[in-house]
Parts: sequence; C-alpha cells; structure tokens
Amino acid sequence: MKLATARVRSREAGLTLIEMIVVLAIIALIAALIVPNVIGRPDEARVTVARTDLKTIGAALKLYRLDNGDYPTTGQGLTALAKKPTMEPVPSNWSAEGYLAQVPVDPWGKPYIYRYDGSGSFDLRSYGKDGKPGGEGTDADLSDIAA
Repeated sequence: MKLATARVRSREAGLTLIEMIVVLAIIALIAALIVPNVIGRPDEARVTVARTDLKTIGAALKLYRLDNGDYPTTGQGLTALAKKPTMEPVPSNWSAEGYLAQVPVDPWGKPYIYRYDGSGSFDLRSYGKDGKPGGEGTDADLSDIAA
C-alpha cells in the first residue's frame, strides 16, 4: 500500500514536459508584447530630462538676471551660474551659493548651447542625441528661448 501511494505522489510532484513548454510559450508571448514597448523608452526619457533641464537652467538664468540686472554674456556662458564670473561684466550681486550646483550637460553628455546677444532674451538649447543642429525624433533640437 505504501508503494502505490508513493507512485501517485511522485507523479503529482513535478511538471510534465508539455506543461513546461506551455508555460515557456506563455512567457515568450508576453515578452514579445512588452519588450518592443520598453526598448524605445530610454531615448524618450532623455528627451524629457533635457526639457526639464532647459526649464531649470532657464529659471536659474532669470534669477541671475534679477540679482544682477542682466543675463550672463555668451562668453561667460552657463558657467556663470555655477561659478562667479571674473570676466566683464562682473556681476554685482552674484549669489554666494550660485544659481546651479554645477555646469549642466545634456543627457547625451554634451554641453547645453547658450547665447545671449544683449537684447534682453537668451537662447538655450540642446542639439539632441546626434549633437548637430536640426534633426527629427531624438535627434531634434530642444530649446528654451526666453524674453
């Protein structure tokens, strides 16, 4: 009697080959549906980070202007937000804490492009993934032009 009970338990204890194949097929089907949607997300996330950075840098530039009467020159660049400029015009009320902790770079590791022509508005941009002007998709330029 003990032998018959042991045989029944051993058959019920494991999975058959067919059951394993069915489980693997289901996992493969789910992976095939999900993976294509997840693969493109890192580039989209970088674009979102760049847009957020542009807004943050733009806000820091506006604070700089409020304190000092004008934006940093193109020559001073975004470095003026992290370290007090020594070249003319030297800001008179530069914040001792600075306006940004460090000079920012875009999510692709390239510096943001900053231009100020003295007209009262600045041009701040990232050239996107390819690092070149123009482009489409993740290669497209992202900008913040403030007045």
